[in-house]
Amino acid sequence: METLITIAAIALLVALGMRLIHRLNAQHDARIAAHHFREPLPAIRRPPGHGHPTPRVHDTPSRQASPADSRAPGPDLS
Repeated sequence: METLITIAAIALLVALGMRLIHRLNAQHDARIAAHHFREPLPAIRRPPGHGHPTPRVHDTPSRQASPADSRAPGPDLS
């Protein structure tokens, strides 16, 4: 009998927790829907034709050889 009551109590707590999480998610969704995103301030607008910068392959810095790379390799410890 005690086991049955324990299982029922755990199931009730799980159900209450699920209900709480569901209500919090709905509240969060409503808050996001109410927030109206707007254009950036006029002082930081980009001129026409100049969108957000996108990284390109040739814009990444290339690896330069360091002095440690030019030294002879250490002893083989295998």
